[in-house]
Formats: sequence, structure tokens, C-alpha cells
Amino acid sequence: MKFQGTKEYIATDDLTIAVNAAVTLERPLLVKGEPGTGKTELARQVADALGLKMIEWNIKSTTRAQQGLYEYDAVSRLRDSQLGEERVHDVANYIKQGKLWQAFAADERVVLLIDEIDKADIEFPNDLLQELDKMEFFVYETGETITAKHRPVIIITSNNEKELPDAFLRRCFFHYIQFPNEATLRQIVDVHHPGIKEALLTTALTQFYEIRETAGLKKKPSTSEVLDWLKLLLAEDLSADDLKRDGANALPKLHGALLKNEQDVHLFEKLAFMARGQK
Repeated sequence: MKFQGTKEYIATDDLTIAVNAAVTLERPLLVKGEPGTGKTELARQVADALGLKMIEWNIKSTTRAQQGLYEYDAVSRLRDSQLGEERVHDVANYIKQGKLWQAFAADERVVLLIDEIDKADIEFPNDLLQELDKMEFFVYETGETITAKHRPVIIITSNNEKELPDAFLRRCFFHYIQFPNEATLRQIVDVHHPGIKEALLTTALTQFYEIRETAGLKKKPSTSEVLDWLKLLLAEDLSADDLKRDGANALPKLHGALLKNEQDVHLFEKLAFMARGQK
């Protein structure tokens, strides 16, 4: 089982090496990178390329590690006992399987995506150490031990919003998705917008990288945002000439696809004002 990328996902050599190394080592692959660089999509494409089902666990600030194992609904059991329900005698009726349990219980190997792990409490990764190491956990209510039938391919994403514990990092194979260079970005664009005119693409990417490299920018536009921008340019049937800017108008056409906060918009307006003053 080797991942080489897919027709829909351009994977660099170092990324394919990281995925295959994690699969070989049977360790979780921890993927970091700017938002919009394709971390979540990587898991979907790995599952597709390897012909595996994917189970997705989206982490929120309120998510607890226990929810990934199982949840016991004591309230429903109490209510059913008051109503004299027959099912109350089997505690298993009140246990809801979490995403890890589903991955462990699957009859075939699956890809388990733990998405944006850095959103959760700092203790969240540590609470999963034993389960990810031993591929098993104990259900106290039923007294059973759940052991993985097949070790899942685990991909964990992080936007680097908070540091992850060292003990957790030691158990992962790590890869940081670098922002693509222009040659790689052209390949990505060709997947999503085949046949785009060369002049338009060259002018658009030149402007895009100039924006990313502008000093003082609070949020640099990402891969997903440049794809959205190009989609709008094509929908509006704009040409390379239409994208030309002068000092009086430093903001790019349809800049709302690229600049996502007022500070960055004001920065480009300020640059335009300074350019006009130098004339």
C-alpha cells in the first residue's frame, strides 16, 4: 500500500514519503501547515488512493478524548428504568460508539482523520496516548476491552494554534506542509481549473505571491483562497489586462477572496495612498 497522490490531489515528494513512512511505522501522521493548504483533504485522498473507508473526527474546543472512545447515556437509562423499559437491563443499549471505537471495530482497515486537534483542551492529546499506542481501550460499564481488528491509518491535523505535548509528539510521524512554490501551485490550479489562459494565470499568480509577501499582512491568503479567486476571475471572464493595478488602486480585483480581514484591506489602501503621494 503506497500513496503517490491522486489525480485530484497534487502531493509533493516529501509529503508522499511522510504518508508512506507513517503507514509503514504504524504511527499517526501529524500534519501541520497554514489553514487552506490541504491537510484535511490529504486524509480523504489517502483513503481514496489506498481504497480504504474514512472515518472523520472533527475536533472542537468542547471535544473530550472520551467522546472518541464512547459515551454512556446514564440519563436515558434512568428514564427508561422509570418507565419500566425492558432494554434497561442491558447497559450496552446506552453506550454510543465514538470514532476511535468505530475505527477499531471496522472489519477492514480504515483511515481515521482526527481533524484540528489543536482546537481541543491541552490535555486532549495526552488523554489519547494509551489508546493510540496499544490500539485498545477498556469500557468500564460493560467490562469489555475493545481492541482494533485492523490498525487504522491515523492522520491528525493541526493549525498550530497551540503547542502539542512532547509525549504525544513522540508517538507521531510529523510533516509540515510547506506553502507550494509557483510550479507546484500551477499543477494544483491545473487540476481545479484546466485550460486557464497562460497570461491570466501568470498575472494572477504574480499578484497572489506579491500579496503573500507583503510586509505586515495579518493573514496570508492560502491555496484554497487562490483557487476561489481564480474561479471568480474565470466566472467574470476577466483577462490579464483587467488585473493590472496602479499605485492608486493597490487592491486586487475581487480582493474579498484573498483578503479576509479589515486590517489587511486597510494595509493595501494605505499602500495605495502612499504610492499616490510619491507621484
